[in-house]
Amino acid sequence: MKVPRRRFLHLLAVGAAALPTVSRVATAQTYPTRPVRLVLGYAPGGSPDIVARLIGQWLSEHLGQAVIIENRPGAASNIGTEAVVRAAPDGYTLLYVTTANAINATLYEKLNFNFIRDIAPVAGVIRVPNLVSTNLSISAKTIPEFIAYAKANPEKLNFGGPPGGTVLLSGVLFNIMAGVKLVHVPYTNQVQAISDLLSGQMHVSFDPMPVMMQYVTTGKLQALGVTTAMRSPTLPEVPAVSEFVPDYEASSWHGLGVPRNTPAEIVETLNKEVGSALGDPALKARFAQFGGVPMPMSPAEFQKFIAHETEKWRKVIRVANIKPE
Repeated sequence: MKVPRRRFLHLLAVGAAALPTVSRVATAQTYPTRPVRLVLGYAPGGSPDIVARLIGQWLSEHLGQAVIIENRPGAASNIGTEAVVRAAPDGYTLLYVTTANAINATLYEKLNFNFIRDIAPVAGVIRVPNLVSTNLSISAKTIPEFIAYAKANPEKLNFGGPPGGTVLLSGVLFNIMAGVKLVHVPYTNQVQAISDLLSGQMHVSFDPMPVMMQYVTTGKLQALGVTTAMRSPTLPEVPAVSEFVPDYEASSWHGLGVPRNTPAEIVETLNKEVGSALGDPALKARFAQFGGVPMPMSPAEFQKFIAHETEKWRKVIRVANIKPE
């Protein structure tokens, strides 16, 4: 059968136009065909590692390929982040994103990457409150009482934590918004900081809830508030700081990202599976054990959220002139 030349060229053009759609569908249907790496900028054992492994296990079971957790600690998670930035944008290297990524964008002036530009957001995972807790020698039992006590004793109360982390920034934000002058004591070892809090050498802590819950529930420390905008279902009797200091919010959060230019279809596949994981009752119960609340978001919502967090911490870092050590 002969096809007229003009008709043949028309069919060829239509077929070529359809190719990108076919390619996108094929990508979505076939991904993944080999194991996937989930890079984590922290050592094993902490809450990011625990949650990453829970999410990785879910993805392994529902994507049909192993998701291998790769711990790349160092430089406040920057080493792991750069490894993902340099990886091929094919969906086989994922980044476990945390609050540190939003903080580091300002804290470190000479990074070899631009986090917002070079990492494409995939999905939010969980939000974890920090806990404002004091040693038992502090007479204040509520956030308003503590603020009044701190104002009556400027620069006489201290809190401790690693330079540049959420513990420090939570305390600095509290200083700014509550109008108090707590003194930050830098620690390279957070275990020592907590030990000093328990012994009375340190007065107040802004550490993540998973770290502090055991001391609060056993009566060794007193909890004054959680740093999320809402109360935590894990400790519902403890008020949010924002109930007394409007708009205060300084939680830790986790999510997933991929190298920029990763196909949108792969991002959507991963987002859908993470969303399913966050709705699973068994996983939600595991998250609740350390104060984590699911944070489901579309890629666009997570991108907007990261931009907001980056700008919030940029202002705090600039106002307080915080430098990495």
